Amino acid sequence: MRDEKETGAKPARLIAVAAILAFVMAAAPFLKGALIIGKHEGDTLHLADIVLRMADYGQLPHLDFMTPLGILSVLPIVLFVKAGFGFGMAFAAAQALVAVLLFGPILRVALTRFAGWTAWAYTGFVISMILALVHGEAISALSISMHYNRWAWALAYIALPLAMLEPRGARRPWLDGALIGLAFAIMLTVKITYAVAFFPAVVLALLLRRDFKAILAALIFGLAVMAVMTGWLGVAYWQAYLRDLLAVANSSTRSAPGLPLPDVIASPAYLGGSMALLATVIFLRQSGRMTEGLVLLLLAPAFAYVTYQNFGNDPKWLVLSGLVALSLRPANTITNSLGWPLRQALLICGVIMLALSLPSVLNMAWSPLRLLADNRPDQVPLLSRSKQGKDVLITAARMYRVVTTQPADGPGEPYAAFADRYDMSSDEKKEGGNSDSEPFKLNGEALPICEMTTGYNALFETIADDLMQQGLKGKSVLVADLFSSLWLYGDFKPVEGGAPWYYSGTPGLAHADYVLVPLCPTNDIRRNDIMKAALKAGWQFDEVARSPIYLLFKPVPPKS
Repeated sequence: MRDEKETGAKPARLIAVAAILAFVMAAAPFLKGALIIGKHEGDTLHLADIVLRMADYGQLPHLDFMTPLGILSVLPIVLFVKAGFGFGMAFAAAQALVAVLLFGPILRVALTRFAGWTAWAYTGFVISMILALVHGEAISALSISMHYNRWAWALAYIALPLAMLEPRGARRPWLDGALIGLAFAIMLTVKITYAVAFFPAVVLALLLRRDFKAILAALIFGLAVMAVMTGWLGVAYWQAYLRDLLAVANSSTRSAPGLPLPDVIASPAYLGGSMALLATVIFLRQSGRMTEGLVLLLLAPAFAYVTYQNFGNDPKWLVLSGLVALSLRPANTITNSLGWPLRQALLICGVIMLALSLPSVLNMAWSPLRLLADNRPDQVPLLSRSKQGKDVLITAARMYRVVTTQPADGPGEPYAAFADRYDMSSDEKKEGGNSDSEPFKLNGEALPICEMTTGYNALFETIADDLMQQGLKGKSVLVADLFSSLWLYGDFKPVEGGAPWYYSGTPGLAHADYVLVPLCPTNDIRRNDIMKAALKAGWQFDEVARSPIYLLFKPVPPKS
């Protein structure tokens, strides 16, 4: 009876509605029979590269190829591909599996940390976040990109309320501590940013609440997961994981894939939420919620950092902070020194944060239904040459209509006289595309300043067919570009030690049979960076073939 009184609904009713929501969202891709995406095809190729390396070749992240993502961010998808699913349905099944595994912990948080409608809102949001077919924001085009961010946020939404909020009813420290420890261990092997950013606040919360049993349980279960993974993958896995993370952190182009940190905090799109969060901290402490206010204050920079570090800079912390503000409102009689009624003050803060989160929340929640309603013609497989890739579709124009961008102020160009009027900053290079005002020279030949914006399938299919006709079947070809997905389009081997998404250095070069340099790549900054790094390390490149769209080289290692 206590749970019914405090949650405003029978637990059985909440469980039933949550199960129906999860089932509908999880079933939508299977009812459609395919995933139809509308953006981020490059990110999808990156994910497919990782998944199919693991499923078809038995490779492991960090040990066999470079990526900052932890193994559990892709392992559920890999398992379903190995079971015979297509890549698209394997992705959908993996999301359903994650929702099933986290269903109990989500309900534990909802029924013991929130009351009334906030328990329903919390449950619905976390389930929607796991099963969405878009990463967030307000752009409705579907995408399976950055699913690991949604999964990591879901884990954080389990660990943070369990740590910072007193349970509504009797404490169960061993259960709650175990869930916190497991959530952090999985976060560590999904995307480490979340675990590192939120760890100090969780430790402080449990210490302030004097929940020492929960701390012990979290340590036992968290370390147990780490021990199991170390027994499976070996100590070298963690060393390689750290190496990849440092490579990304030191990358000049991808250490932060969005807005600068000050903008994530104080630009017009984010300032309202930041101010509401700080006001919530103040009002909580004025109302006597000293522990919760202090923990939320420590979480504020963690929220900002995780948002800053993720592409799209979607502030998913708004829902949690808003629900915390609404759940911890004091009695009507409590005021601060200015005479403000703190119950109403926290209500305003909570409503502001929930309102600001609404575009992202609705975008994720409705995304499976948008998939079912998508009947646009002229859809083609993104992975047109892969037997597992027929169930991820995208508009043919995005994959086969080749659109490139080139500056028109270079030497001999119509606007050459204006080239000295500006100096591109590093941020402008990242946002604007073409990297240099002066062409990069390889073997004395200037490479075009050019980028491809659409037409990835046309690029990869043309190159793959050309190379196979030249007798390169079965070879490993490193593509000097943002992503090296050529092997998905022809009879080639993935480059051992390569990078499905390029960050820095020369990953895989030592194991590549050939290096292909696109004349108009998907990202000319990355093309130039990988070749500059190789030349700096002493590599030489002997040309073996060329076409109007690429140069092909045999890499010659540095003399020892």
